[in-house]
Amino acid sequence: MKEGDKFPSFSLSDGSGRVWTNADFAGGRFVCFFYSKNNTSG
Repeated sequence: MKEGDKFPSFSLSDGSGRVWTNADFAGGRFVCFFYSKNNTSG
């Protein structure tokens, strides 16, 4: 992805079991962080 690209569709659940999709954030600002290899041996 590059700055300005549209975020791809997604569906993720949080710790309480709620499922979030990109539609939940439509029309607003959204920040997503990716932690590659965070807390893993890789």
